[in-house]
Amino acid sequence: MDKNSCPCGSRKEYAECCQAFLNGAALAHTPEQLMRSRYTAFHQGNIDYLLATQHPAQRQPDARQTLAETVSQTEWLSLRVLNAVGNTVEFVAFYRQDSHLNQLHEVSQFVREDGRWFYTTGAHLMPIQLGRNDPCWCGSGKKRKKCHG
Repeated sequence: MDKNSCPCGSRKEYAECCQAFLNGAALAHTPEQLMRSRYTAFHQGNIDYLLATQHPAQRQPDARQTLAETVSQTEWLSLRVLNAVGNTVEFVAFYRQDSHLNQLHEVSQFVREDGRWFYTTGAHLMPIQLGRNDPCWCGSGKKRKKCHG
């Protein structure tokens, strides 16, 4: 990934993608934009943004501490959006934790209130299986066998 590319996998420059959301200059217009910006916030360790974009009714009292532990222990590697329909986004996020490559495959639910999208809940799914000829998990655009295969 180019150093100026947005971590969310959009193939856009960060300044033209998630930056305005994370610095508060703009609000996400769709659940997919919000989900991508939240991934970028995890990637950058932006706990304030993660809390601000989670629906208040879903926030746990220890959310800040839990998020701080997650971002300090996790290296977020890439994101792949599999499906985005209505207020639902299915994605897989690849990450490294304790030197192990892992993935989070989730269907996330979002709600719009007062002109603003919020993350509400997510259902974890089984990890996706990548074949040797599938695009690599890292987002390089190469086949997995030619990249991290």
